[in-house]
Amino acid sequence: MVESPRALPPARKTWSTPAALPIPQQPARTELIEQWHQRCAALGLTRIERPDFEPLMRSDLAVARERNQRLFTHAAPVMEMLFEQIVDTESMIVLADVTGTILHSVGDDKFLQRADKVALMPGVNWAEHSKGTNAIGTTLFEEAPTVVHGGEHFIHANNFLTCSAAPIFDPRGNMLGVLDVTGDQRSYHQHTMGLVRMSARMIENQWLSDDYGNRLRLHFHSRVEFIGTLLEGIIVVGGDGKILGANRSALDQLDMSSAALRMHSLTSLFGTTAPAVFDHFRSPLPAPMTLCLSSGRPFHVNARFNGPQRSMVMEPQITSPVIDVQAHRRDAGAEAGKRYGTLAGDTAHSADGTLFSGLHYLNTGDPQIATLVQKVQRVMNRDIPLLILGETGTGKELLARAVHQDSNRAKQPFVAVNCASIPESLIEAELFGYEDGAFTGARRKGAVGRIVQANGGTLFLDEIGDMPLPLQARLLRVLQERNVTPLGSLKSIPVDIAVIGATHRKLREMIDAGTFREDLYYRLNGLVVRLPALRDRCDLDVVARRILLAECPHATPGISPQVMALFKGYAWPGNVRQLANVLRTASVMAAGEGQIAEHHLSDDFLEDVQSARHARPLVAPAAVPVPPAGADGAQAPHQPHLPHLQHGPAAADAHGIAAGTGMAPVQAVAEAAVPRTLGEAEVELIRKTLADANGNISEASKRLGISRNTIYRKLRWGK
Repeated sequence: MVESPRALPPARKTWSTPAALPIPQQPARTELIEQWHQRCAALGLTRIERPDFEPLMRSDLAVARERNQRLFTHAAPVMEMLFEQIVDTESMIVLADVTGTILHSVGDDKFLQRADKVALMPGVNWAEHSKGTNAIGTTLFEEAPTVVHGGEHFIHANNFLTCSAAPIFDPRGNMLGVLDVTGDQRSYHQHTMGLVRMSARMIENQWLSDDYGNRLRLHFHSRVEFIGTLLEGIIVVGGDGKILGANRSALDQLDMSSAALRMHSLTSLFGTTAPAVFDHFRSPLPAPMTLCLSSGRPFHVNARFNGPQRSMVMEPQITSPVIDVQAHRRDAGAEAGKRYGTLAGDTAHSADGTLFSGLHYLNTGDPQIATLVQKVQRVMNRDIPLLILGETGTGKELLARAVHQDSNRAKQPFVAVNCASIPESLIEAELFGYEDGAFTGARRKGAVGRIVQANGGTLFLDEIGDMPLPLQARLLRVLQERNVTPLGSLKSIPVDIAVIGATHRKLREMIDAGTFREDLYYRLNGLVVRLPALRDRCDLDVVARRILLAECPHATPGISPQVMALFKGYAWPGNVRQLANVLRTASVMAAGEGQIAEHHLSDDFLEDVQSARHARPLVAPAAVPVPPAGADGAQAPHQPHLPHLQHGPAAADAHGIAAGTGMAPVQAVAEAAVPRTLGEAEVELIRKTLADANGNISEASKRLGISRNTIYRKLRWGK
């Protein structure tokens, strides 16, 4: 079994025997641990060397938490309740997403300090490829509850831990994340796994109720006294009588997979109909129904339904929130702004009170964004691919999620794949899935690929320009035929997906260079939209206000005029992501003061601003081309300027006299055209250091003693 740790026979033992477990030795457990360890060794890990424990950057962790906000919302109260059961036991509770990245943790303060020494903290990835055999990573691999105790951990540094983890699934059988309880191995208790599994089921049941609150839900068990407990099964019935989803207890009792159960209807499963169920439960105090499977096995059933019964029984095609959103899009702009918060002081919420992130919410008053939103709305639900271009941090994924939210596919999965973050050797298996034994280290039962996971919904291919060339041909075939063939399989799986691509690269130049397929480009670019850089937008104050409202919904600080002027004069190389990071830190520093002032901003950001101010007088004139002379020798009236110099004195300098020199623009250009300037030497040094560090920005910044943002800025704008 995966769930119960066992001591090892002396002959086969490659780790310390769990001293806290007075459990008989079993060879099956020994062989299982050996298999896990061999898998880790095949991934290139060692048990002695300490791996890289560097957590995600704060902005990346914020993005991961934003992607899993709903999971955190359901899990947080359950984690607090679970912590009350294990308090003062030198333990902690961990929530990780489906990639193994820790999103949230609670626990005893002393043990949290010990856990920090092995990087068991938010922002660190604990998948098997990163941390070897451990409860979180192994649960993700096995897709089953897992205990890893003491020396059973692959990395020796983790041998003081005992970990019990359980996966969390949605009603359609897709894994959402992992709930884990970790403690000192000496404090192991055999009931811990039971608590973890019960807690995971609570989260799953809450997720199901949230997904299908307006649908008929049948709560059942073979023993009537178990209805209303965590052991009850729950199935969701659609307006046409088909089964839409179920919790894990239902699958266990019915002995079916999630996919097999969704092939049934209420009639084929229990031999009844939705109207018959409503008729039975119409009385004030109805007794549970007794329904039988085709095999004759009886179940006691209670029904719950929060919506109008007439809509359920007589009108299966009820209006969805997405259709309501589309109706609002056709309404007047003022009403849309009022409802979805297009003003700076408004928060955007949907009708049920949850945060709304549709296209109307993104329309913050900038004409470029407004035009972009109008274009996207025209092609929505017309099976036209969308390709989003823009610099890093401009909000490409946020736009993709907004399109999905407003489309007819909003109730189906939104699956995001970052083509640049997945190793080239794994991206094919990640996208297309694989069968059992397709390659070394593959899961025993195979895995469903991201494309199949997105079936019925939206597939977002972020950084599509970084996809390996051989894989582009397979993706093109999938997009053309709408069929996926997993690795190691001869059977194709039909898929129905909307495709949204995004990249910061120049794909046409890549096509000319032969690094991107031209036919795939034309398959992806049904509609191409470009998100403007933050420095080119006129709604920076509105965007900043929105970010602060999201960070501090109850006591939202303002922004002082001095700070806003500083913001508008800055180039923002990291765009909206950088602005959000700056404001997140500033809002914490300004807690209780009501307004963000300059001293609340981080030193790193102020250093960048100051550096940009000093560099502008030298760089701005050099960037201005010498205009052609007219017939009378006068200069042409139009002089182009750099976008990032639109604000502040440097903008005026680019059109007139060079700051502090008294020289005309042509003279300033000649003066700046020295073969070897200090700025050029600085950029060359950065490029050389970056090359020596094999492109690792963090390592280069440490060697040079400057921030990552400074490197990005100087390489992009040379200042």
